[in-house]
Amino acid sequence: MSEEKKCDGNCSSCSKDCSSKPQKAPLNKGSKIGKVVAVVSGKGGVGKSLTTSMLSVLMQRKGYKVGILDADITGPSIPKMFGIHTRAEADQDGIIPAETGTGIKLMSVNLMLSDEAAPVVWRGPVIAGAVTQFWSDVNWGELDYMFVDMPPGTGDVPLTVFQQLNVDGIVIVTSPQDLVSLIVKKAYNMANMMNIPVLGIVENMSYVCCPDCGAEFRIFGEGKTETVADELGVELLAQIPIDVRLAEAADNGKFEYFSAEYMNGAADFIEEKLK
Repeated sequence: MSEEKKCDGNCSSCSKDCSSKPQKAPLNKGSKIGKVVAVVSGKGGVGKSLTTSMLSVLMQRKGYKVGILDADITGPSIPKMFGIHTRAEADQDGIIPAETGTGIKLMSVNLMLSDEAAPVVWRGPVIAGAVTQFWSDVNWGELDYMFVDMPPGTGDVPLTVFQQLNVDGIVIVTSPQDLVSLIVKKAYNMANMMNIPVLGIVENMSYVCCPDCGAEFRIFGEGKTETVADELGVELLAQIPIDVRLAEAADNGKFEYFSAEYMNGAADFIEEKLK
């Protein structure tokens, strides 16, 4: 009989259920959340916040109650994209999330700062603790979908989210450059290590569409995302072009009023996959 493997303290790669493992963070007593989708990437600047916002808007347009948990504590951008600049308030039931013009609820560290341009100079455990508070201390009410906008990489915050929140799946965001394989595989392997399903991949900045003739120009070259998606056996959910109208809508806080079909198929797929 083989000896039982001795615990090495690495709970993230262990399949056993024991008292040493981090427990799920309790949800606020006033909250009832259906499906939780984390939007991740192995590197920064690829469009996680864009993808999070587009999926949230599309699900809200389908008639679902939607919330966004902005877990990118040191680089929050979600409030600006939706034109939210007020500070969060609280009552006896917890912190009250901000609500956008179309009814999407959101919570971000920017809503907790007296100056939204002030830097958040916190160490990793404090940042991870703030994310847990957004889950446990915010009274989200009833939501059908919560989208979690993650910071880049595979550090403290992704580990906290995967271990302590009830994540139903992740969407990996990348760009068409040669590094795509490494970027996607880092996020994919972490999700597998944590037993979180990968719902699919979104490629951002895929091409530029000529406003005169409609021709598509792939200024970063032919993307390799589809090849990597096939290799990993996951869905390529969408290819989003570089569109100045998207940037303008985000900069002006009007993102939820912008309409494009770039992510419609992705929203449909996630809706069906998580039924």
